[in-house]
Amino acid sequence: MATITEDTVRALAAFRGTEAPVTSCYLDVDGRHLTSHRDVQREFELLVRRAGLNGQTHPSVVRDVGRMERHVRGYKRARARGLAMFSCSAEGLWEVLELPTAVTSQLLVNDAPCVRQLEDVVDQFVRLGILLTDRQRARILVYEQGDVIDRLDVVDPLERQGGDARGEMVKTRVSSQRQQQARQHVKNTAQQAFDVFQRVGFDRLVIAAPTPDVLSDLEQVLHPYLRERVADRIQLPIAIPDEQLHRVVRDAEAGIERRDEASLVARLRAGLSAKAKSSGVSGLAATLRALGDRRAERLLVSRGYAAEGWQCPSCGSLAMVGRRCPSCGEGMRHVDDVVEQAVELALAQHCRVNVLVNNADLDVLGRIGALLRF
Repeated sequence: MATITEDTVRALAAFRGTEAPVTSCYLDVDGRHLTSHRDVQREFELLVRRAGLNGQTHPSVVRDVGRMERHVRGYKRARARGLAMFSCSAEGLWEVLELPTAVTSQLLVNDAPCVRQLEDVVDQFVRLGILLTDRQRARILVYEQGDVIDRLDVVDPLERQGGDARGEMVKTRVSSQRQQQARQHVKNTAQQAFDVFQRVGFDRLVIAAPTPDVLSDLEQVLHPYLRERVADRIQLPIAIPDEQLHRVVRDAEAGIERRDEASLVARLRAGLSAKAKSSGVSGLAATLRALGDRRAERLLVSRGYAAEGWQCPSCGSLAMVGRRCPSCGEGMRHVDDVVEQAVELALAQHCRVNVLVNNADLDVLGRIGALLRF
């Protein structure tokens, strides 16, 4: 999976369709809930139906959608949780990016690629450091967007243990030396990890060791900058194969994401209190009003939540009930899923969108809410 950078986003954003529009598609392929290839295909088919692009638009866009459909049909998901496709058949644009984090499924047609969600992936993706050690060896890896971008292996000498023929005094001295060398190795490992942090940087750190005592010793000697970034503590053998370690990393990233989502919902709950002076809203009606007033900083939505509603074709306002727009007074049109429209409006306002999976606390709050700018 190629690393997506700001240069990737800028290059796409600079493209302009002069002879035909550009079709942009973000597709959720997250295996946590789309478990089969057929599920992914159905997600794309539903997206096309919702967008109303079945042959009723520019011929180049029809070809774009057909090419995207063929790509999805033959797509083999590996570690990706999202897929971004950008096409302008009339001018030869075809770009496919596998994304290491979840996206909101969208199909958009414009004069340029729609890169807002791509920007969000770059902005919010966590660079993760892994520090695995025993009393003699250590492995330090830095993951970005699912790939290893830096690694360091450390081996420190350890005094050889004597046999039974050696005197007790000598064996005691050797044992003491080994303990000192082991402690020094753990300190050295912590320093090496800090050197890696200074060189390439990472947002979170997972520390791992074969036994709880080594894990405890390691955390105690970490630099304060690293200690405050520790996101998880795991017992692992130092010789764990790379592929198994990658799976551990993916589980750790999923755990971090769940905790981050729980933290966002806790912020929303706090924002609903009287003391918070309305720094958050929950429920569909209040959230649509906040989006209409451009007050939303971050939108939180439960995966799969849908509801009928109304949209104003004149000013774009959304509401649970029609038929007159509460903002401009024009007639509104009925939409099958106003939640989908709310997500698109939030992205258009450069509002961060988090789609939460199986978060009961958000479900209790109405399955949708927003943290507010003011």
